[in-house]
Amino acid sequence: MGRTAVVDQTTPVDSGKGWRVVDIVVAAVLGVAVGLIFFVWNSPGYAWFKVMDAATPGLGGLAAGIWFLGGPLGGLIIRKPGAALFVELLGAAVSAILGNAWGVSTLYSGIAQGLGAELVFLALRYAKYGLPTAILSGVGAGVGAWFGELFYSGNLALSFGFNAIYLACTVISGAILAGLLAWGLMKSLARTGVLHRFAAGREA
Repeated sequence: MGRTAVVDQTTPVDSGKGWRVVDIVVAAVLGVAVGLIFFVWNSPGYAWFKVMDAATPGLGGLAAGIWFLGGPLGGLIIRKPGAALFVELLGAAVSAILGNAWGVSTLYSGIAQGLGAELVFLALRYAKYGLPTAILSGVGAGVGAWFGELFYSGNLALSFGFNAIYLACTVISGAILAGLLAWGLMKSLARTGVLHRFAAGREA
C-alpha cells in the first residue's frame, strides 16, 4: 500500500531562490527591528568607538560590529539573494530616519556593510547557513564597512597603520558582534516557532 503525502496548506512551499510574500514581510520586519537596535546602539557604541580610537587609532572598529548585524541576520533567516543587503540597508534607513549623528551617510554604510555580507552568501551559492557562514558573513560586513569608509569617510587619506588596525578590528567585531550574534538570534527565534515557514525554523 502506498503512502499519501500530507501537505501543510498553511505554509507556502519555498520556491528555491525566488522571494515569497512571507519572505518580503519578514525581511521588512527584521530590517525595522535591526534599525531600532542600531538606533539604541548609536550613542553607547559611538562613545565606546571614540574611547578606544583615542587609546589606539583604529581600535574603535571593535565597537562597530553591532552596526553590521542586519546583513548576517537577514541572510541566515531569509536565505534568498539580496536578503542580507535588503535587511542591512533598511536597518540603516530606519536608524537615519529616527535620527543619528551621520544622517544620509548611514545609507552608504548600509549598502557597503550589506554588500559585504551578501557576497559571502553569494560565494557559497546561497546553500550553506551554518555557524561558519554566519561568522564569515559578519567578517564580510566588516570588510565592506572598512572599504566603504575609505571613500565616504575619508579614511583613504589616513595612515596605513590606522587602516590596517581598523580593518583587523572591524573583521573581529563583525565576526563576533554581527555573525555570531546573528546566529544566536536566529536560533533563539527559531525555537519560538515564529520561523516555521523558513528553513531556519524547520532546522530547529
